[in-house]
Amino acid sequence: MMKRRFFLLGAAGLGLGACAGPDHPFNREAGIETDEGAFGNPTMHNTLVHTGKLNIAEIMSRRFDAEVPSMVNFAFDSARLDAEAQAILRRQAHWMKQFPELRFRIYGHTDLVGSDAYNMRLGQRRANAVRDYLVRQGVARESIIATVSRGERQPLIVTQGREPANRRTVTEIAGMIRRHPTVMHGQYAQILHRDYVRSAAN
Repeated sequence: MMKRRFFLLGAAGLGLGACAGPDHPFNREAGIETDEGAFGNPTMHNTLVHTGKLNIAEIMSRRFDAEVPSMVNFAFDSARLDAEAQAILRRQAHWMKQFPELRFRIYGHTDLVGSDAYNMRLGQRRANAVRDYLVRQGVARESIIATVSRGERQPLIVTQGREPANRRTVTEIAGMIRRHPTVMHGQYAQILHRDYVRSAAN
């Protein structure tokens, strides 16, 4: 019995000795392996939202860009939505309907072929086509506060020839509806979260 006790103590001592290094997790703070290097940031973020110091529209803009393609492309000299564009816009519409507090703008762009005046009109036709399709998908018309043509003035790729990447529309979050005086700033985060969860459950 005595020999067995010494054996167990010796084994325990060897085990502790293996943990003696200063970098071994046994000798470091609990949970340090899960620290991504930004400890406290989630709490700070929530505090800023609930006190109104962080703009919810900015947060949702980043989320929209991360979760949904914001851009659709067009054939040359056309404002017709092809099958790929329609598929993207259905995803946009699904996302937009989850957040009725948000307001959107749609920007129409062209490549550099043609006159500036013609391309301004073409960009407007493209933006209007996207708006009308989104509305047909159930997005409230008042959620889209503007369709704006940029024409050829903001190309993604600067070239005088035909460039598919420049023939596009971009959907962006423009802001939120005016806050009701009885709803505190922080509660708007709860409203957005509530509607998002409810839509995911349906």
